[in-house]
Amino acid sequence: MRTNLLLDRGERKIVAVSEQDVEPILAHNGELRGEPQHSNWGRHIATIPNVILVKWLNEEYARGNVALRMFSKEFDALVERKLQDPDWIFADRQMSMRPMIQQFLHTDK
Repeated sequence: MRTNLLLDRGERKIVAVSEQDVEPILAHNGELRGEPQHSNWGRHIATIPNVILVKWLNEEYARGNVALRMFSKEFDALVERKLQDPDWIFADRQMSMRPMIQQFLHTDK
């Protein structure tokens, strides 16, 4: 993941813009979906790109949840809720974050 700091002189603020090549991660998720799972113990659920984890953390901060820390039990619960969210899963329950990642990377927020 790469983060660039941009100076917005008109608004007089610094904007952090993060980007990441997520295609290898999505391809790896697809490969793992094709492998047999013998039990649910230790089952691989997903590899989530760092830009998405940071996006989810920033959304929580914007809601006022500034005590949330990445990789805490509370953050793990948030990730689990996001993975169950239909906006992040195709109808066939195969994970694809491409539409949401493209939306995130092309917004001016």
